[in-house]
Amino acid sequence: MDTSTIVGIVIAAVVVIAAIVIAVVAGRRRAAKKAQEAAAAAAQKRASVEGASGTSKADRSAKATKGAAAQASAQKVKKPAAAKESAEKESAEKASADNTISESSGTSETEVETAEVAEAATSETPETEAAETEASGPASEAAAAPAPAEKPEGKQSRLTRLRARLSKSANPFGKALFAILTKDNLSETDWEDIEDTLILADVGTDASEQIVDELRADARVNSSKTPAEVRATLRRMLLEQVGEDTDRSLAAERDDARHPSVIIMVGVNGTGKTTTAGKLARLFVAEGKSVVLGAADTFRAAAADQLETWGSHVGVPVVRADHDGADPASVAFDAAQKAIDADADVLIIDTAGRLQNKANLMDELGKIRRVVEKKLPVDEVLLVLDATTGQNGMVQAKVFSEAIGVTGVALTKLDGSAKGGIVISVQKELGVPVKLVGLGEGPDDLAPFDPAGFVDGILGD
Repeated sequence: MDTSTIVGIVIAAVVVIAAIVIAVVAGRRRAAKKAQEAAAAAAQKRASVEGASGTSKADRSAKATKGAAAQASAQKVKKPAAAKESAEKESAEKASADNTISESSGTSETEVETAEVAEAATSETPETEAAETEASGPASEAAAAPAPAEKPEGKQSRLTRLRARLSKSANPFGKALFAILTKDNLSETDWEDIEDTLILADVGTDASEQIVDELRADARVNSSKTPAEVRATLRRMLLEQVGEDTDRSLAAERDDARHPSVIIMVGVNGTGKTTTAGKLARLFVAEGKSVVLGAADTFRAAAADQLETWGSHVGVPVVRADHDGADPASVAFDAAQKAIDADADVLIIDTAGRLQNKANLMDELGKIRRVVEKKLPVDEVLLVLDATTGQNGMVQAKVFSEAIGVTGVALTKLDGSAKGGIVISVQKELGVPVKLVGLGEGPDDLAPFDPAGFVDGILGD
């Protein structure tokens, strides 16, 4: 290919590229011109609409003004005719002026609409206003009326339902024991497994050894037993450890002087003290008792609000501080006075959660008790324990018992734990009974502890 041919090709390529560039530039110019024309048309249309809107609003303003003037003249029929004509003339002139101002100065739409609302309100008839007042009155009263108090579930119904729930909780503790004890010939390893199972279930070392010794003695006497007989033997031994005949009643009855009964709730953080206090109030209301709640947990911001929510559902008043961080003993004192003034049957005082190794906080519990006792004797101190904490709960129980004198235990979250043996160990160590158990998150999922139902639940019956 010679030089002239190459040059020709290059020139042709340059011409093609130039033509493409020119076409692109021309297309962009046409597009920009069309966009400008469209914007201009839109602006013109918008201006036309705004002008029409302004005129329409001015007309409506004039009509409303004339209507107001006519109503005023009708109410003043005793005025001379000359004054009436003068008022109408002034009204017409005002409407004309409004129209002129609206068209010439372009008053904003917001101002015009505000004027229309004011004029329309002026032209309302007394009959309309009276009708609106009558219509709104009952609605306001209905909105202000308090919601009716809930009716909590009764004690017997709770026991039946919670017993059924415990039996369905698939507690592996009883199943493991039953699986070993139904073997034909138990070896030494089997007996060690039984003891380990009991200890892992937080029954406690001493109680576990005692149960194993009794089972060994029974096995020597009755070498061959059916599964039903084995289960009956195990049930009897567990009931003995739990304490079937132990008095678990709450001291919630008035004394001879007709004083309200006082219950103080204590425990570490996160065990569910406030929730248990609210559920306990529901239980007492279901029994027909009048209750006052004292929100002496002044450290957790939402504690008093939470307690008020529980109380509002069943019509129970709550005494609380007016600010966070207030002296809890002062709140407890005020709650005691409120219970006396209200002639309540029971006062339940919720306290702040605290670690058992904080000596100053534990001393504060003693102060709360002493202050309350200046008004009323304290009948119950319930330690709220989380069943899932296991043997750590025993350490908590001992320290709280020394600080304030625990009289009973409320065991929460029992349905979500394989550590049910803590019922046995806490009673043996402290000498105080488990009085309440929680088996769920429902408002009525708290009931008096039922030893037979608990053991049957462990064994899967």
